[in-house]
Amino acid sequence: MERNGPRAALIGRRNECRLLDSLLAGVRSGRSEVLVLRGEAGIGKSELLKYLLDRAGDCRVVRASGVQSEMELSYAGLHQLCAPLLDHLDDLPEPQQNALSVAFGMRAGAAPDRFLVGLSALSLLAGRGGDRPLVCVVDDAQWLDSVSAQTLQFVARRLGADALLLVFAVREPAPREILTDLPGLELRGLTEDESRRLLDSVAPGPIDRAVRERIVAESQGNPLALLELPRGLTEVELAGGFTDPDTRPLSRQIESGFVRRIDALSARTRHLLLIAAAEPVGDVALIRQAGERLGIDVDDAFTEAEASGLIRFGTWARFRHPLVRSAAYRTADTDDRRRAHRVLADAIDAQIDPDRRAWHLAGAVAGPDEAVAAELERSAARARARGGIAAAAAFLDRSMELTPDPARRSRRALAAARAKFQAGAFEAARELLDAAELGRLDEADAAQALLLRGQIMSASKSASAGLPLLLEAAQRLQPYDAGLARQTYRDAMYAALTAGRLARGGVRDVAEAILRGPRHQAAPTPEDRLLTALSRVITDGYVQGAPALRRAVEAFRTEEITAESGLGWLPLVCRMAHNTWDFETWTVLSARLVELARESGALAVLSSALLLRLSNRVFAGDLHGAGLLVTEAQAIGEATGSRFFAHYGALVVEPFRGREAATREAIDAVAQDRLLRGEGKVLTATQWAMAVLCNGSGRYEEALAAAVRGCANPQELGLSLQSRVELVEAAVRLGRAREAVGEARTVEEMALAAGTPWALGVAAAVRALMSEDAAAEGLHREAVDLLETTQARMDAARARLRYGEWLRAQDRRADARAQLSQAHETLSAAGAEAFAERARRELEAAGARVDGRIVSIVTAPVELTAQEAEIARLAHSGLTNGEIAARLLLSRHTIDWHLRKVFAKMGISSRKQISLERVNGRLPS
Repeated sequence: MERNGPRAALIGRRNECRLLDSLLAGVRSGRSEVLVLRGEAGIGKSELLKYLLDRAGDCRVVRASGVQSEMELSYAGLHQLCAPLLDHLDDLPEPQQNALSVAFGMRAGAAPDRFLVGLSALSLLAGRGGDRPLVCVVDDAQWLDSVSAQTLQFVARRLGADALLLVFAVREPAPREILTDLPGLELRGLTEDESRRLLDSVAPGPIDRAVRERIVAESQGNPLALLELPRGLTEVELAGGFTDPDTRPLSRQIESGFVRRIDALSARTRHLLLIAAAEPVGDVALIRQAGERLGIDVDDAFTEAEASGLIRFGTWARFRHPLVRSAAYRTADTDDRRRAHRVLADAIDAQIDPDRRAWHLAGAVAGPDEAVAAELERSAARARARGGIAAAAAFLDRSMELTPDPARRSRRALAAARAKFQAGAFEAARELLDAAELGRLDEADAAQALLLRGQIMSASKSASAGLPLLLEAAQRLQPYDAGLARQTYRDAMYAALTAGRLARGGVRDVAEAILRGPRHQAAPTPEDRLLTALSRVITDGYVQGAPALRRAVEAFRTEEITAESGLGWLPLVCRMAHNTWDFETWTVLSARLVELARESGALAVLSSALLLRLSNRVFAGDLHGAGLLVTEAQAIGEATGSRFFAHYGALVVEPFRGREAATREAIDAVAQDRLLRGEGKVLTATQWAMAVLCNGSGRYEEALAAAVRGCANPQELGLSLQSRVELVEAAVRLGRAREAVGEARTVEEMALAAGTPWALGVAAAVRALMSEDAAAEGLHREAVDLLETTQARMDAARARLRYGEWLRAQDRRADARAQLSQAHETLSAAGAEAFAERARRELEAAGARVDGRIVSIVTAPVELTAQEAEIARLAHSGLTNGEIAARLLLSRHTIDWHLRKVFAKMGISSRKQISLERVNGRLPS
């Protein structure tokens, strides 16, 4: 080895060591860095981690190591990493304190959203206290429990200016994809020359040249193989003796070498190694207690085990390599393994760590055992309460296997399947569901199983695939659980509206099933009234059903609802508020839904809530506010790995901004996204977006073609309704009003049924477009006057634009200029660039001189990045740095850093000096 600093430089790893040194330098300068070391067993990942830690003496260091037997214990790896920092837990905002405390089992509480746990872990690691950089090292990350791996990936994606280095080591091939999309380094084998140097440095004596070359060839440059293979050769073999070639995979050869070394130990020491292998944490005190229960002379066994070089006992027991652990466990016979688990279970305090004790009890039994199965079921409940769905699924799965009673085993299989589904393990959930249905399920449980199968189909394939199962499940649940049946009908309706024209069965089937259901014995709940009214709209028509649907929607605004109910029902309610043209209720309830989702940390609900809210903001003429919500959706997408919601948000915002490239990019992304690929809602939304874009830029032929496709399925409601308005405008501009007669009549009928100022104003605007006589002016005025009384400022501005265009066509240029100038001012301020440009052209045609700039755009010499601009806007809106960090899923340090850059670029010294006009003007073109 070559000396180079505090630790000998690793042979053949000069470039890798330089990279680690550069990452440390970056962290010392205030940056955050992430690296995933990948490679086969023995390739040198752990040695590189040791090199890094040797050079990080001026940094604070925390470390963790994945353990295969802990893969099902949720948050075990994260807890191990964060444990040294928990004295700073009180520095976090209260929701984040609670999330980590519950996840780590430090307190009782509702299961936290896993992404809130991720944000909490990010805040804890980034705000670790003190001025020293933090180095986090995770070895054997392939054995991390899935929720810890997902959480740490979330953290790694959101790091910024946090002076934090996060390095993982992952053995390949890994049991599952892990830590994808993070910067990585694939470790290769040493060259033949490097292999010879390493082999010579550790050889116990002279090695025959031919034997050396064979070892070098068989090791394939694997450093651990070069260190371990010679240990399996006798002196005669090292000096030139002949043996048959070993054709097993290299990791098996290395493990076999460890097996031979274990076999050479005394029986007491082999038993001790087995106990240590079965105990995943490496708790030396626990290993000692368990060993003593087996009658082992523990001190002598410890001494012999350490002398073998296979394990080291300090504060924790650490095997030389994971292959040593697997060798110690696999080579023991079944009875010895069970005894090891039994003494470990007996040594664990059931009050302190009941779940680990239950896991060892499960390993100690030879067959079905109801007492152990029940204990595992209780452990599953505790894991679920901490938000550890994957752990709950593992406990329930093992509980099911140990359950002797067939009926109880089926129920536990169903519970395990539900947990596997919630953890995202769809195939495993299907297998458990098959097992449950083969057993003895009663009618109520069979209905629950059908519901779960529908949910799995919806999540893994599409809304249309799961819809028939959800509908049947709702009908079968009705006699046993009316509340769950109601929720299932809701989900089936939502799925049907999403699947739209592509649904098998479709929204009418769902509506008819709801209406055939039993009549309510007591006063119907708001949820009952909503489902009934929506079903009437579908079966009897919009005109007949809309008034009742609007009243049902208003009830959610005027009556108190719990947070749980709001998170479940408000997504559908907000869609119906839009569909009944109730802009005020849509505004209030979409804001409430976003607030509930943020407060609860329910990021899965927050993503869809943001879409409902930003759509409202677009129609309110607040494209700036809608853009902030798109940014928030992007932050969630970056953290979760799903960009669908950000793309869908852009699909709604960008057409009004008139940005064709961005609109087409969003259309392509949404159309190809796995979540809704090919669903009717996507077809409608993308065509509506293209119609808006083309109407704004005056490309009416394209707008008409898109709008026709966009309103092809009226039962989808939503943007299908809005597409009708775009169709009428495009057809009239092309002189083909006859093609829009039916759509215009439908808009007017629906508006009269809804009866709101927004609906009536849009209907007047459509009638004005279709009018060819003097009545047109009165209708244009009516549209403007009605829409000006609402918060639907985008539609109001477009109504003024159309009125101004009509006035110019009548050669009333002065009147036209009055309307067009107001439309231009509103559309420009909103950022609706294409429509504002249309107004500008009309103004010039009417004889006015207009500055061609959009008034909200001001040129500036120094550009802000998109992220800096969004942070500046949020700061201007009054949010604190901590609130901005929570909104964008970043650390407080990163927000501080970005704002300092914003201040420097804008030449200001405080957030009070931030000007939105200057922020917008500093965006890149």
